[in-house]
Formats: sequence, C-alpha cells, structure tokens
Amino acid sequence: MEENNRTDKEILTKGIKRLIICLLLMFAGPTLLHISFSNDDKPLFIPLLIVSLIICIMAIFFLFSGINTIINSMFQSKK
Repeated sequence: MEENNRTDKEILTKGIKRLIICLLLMFAGPTLLHISFSNDDKPLFIPLLIVSLIICIMAIFFLFSGINTIINSMFQSKK
C-alpha cells in the first residue's frame, strides 16, 4: 500500500497565522519593555513591565506552537 503524505493546507495556514501573531508580539513585547525601563520613575512602571513580559512570553509560546503546527501539517499521516 502506498501512503499519501501530503501537506494539510488547513493546518498549515493555522501554523502560519500563529507565526504572524508571534512576529507582531516579537516587536510589541521588547518595545514595551524598553519603554517601561526608560520610564522607571513613573507610576505605571510595574504594570507596564508585567504586561511587556507577558507579551514576550506569549511570543515565545506562539513561535513554538506555530512551528509545531507546521511540522504536524507536513509529517502527520492521515488515516
């Protein structure tokens, strides 16, 4: 029997969307982090720092999730 290992287009587009979200978060997180560190005497320093760190962590999560989804779309066999 011959296996039909083709890329699943729906899962591939889902992975690419996650990588696009990751790209946006990769710019937003460090930018907010820089802004929060440059204004450490302001009253919103701690909340902005927490939000920017959460955004950076979300960027890392979306990066690994997107790459994993793309790999699954290419190599997962359909039954």
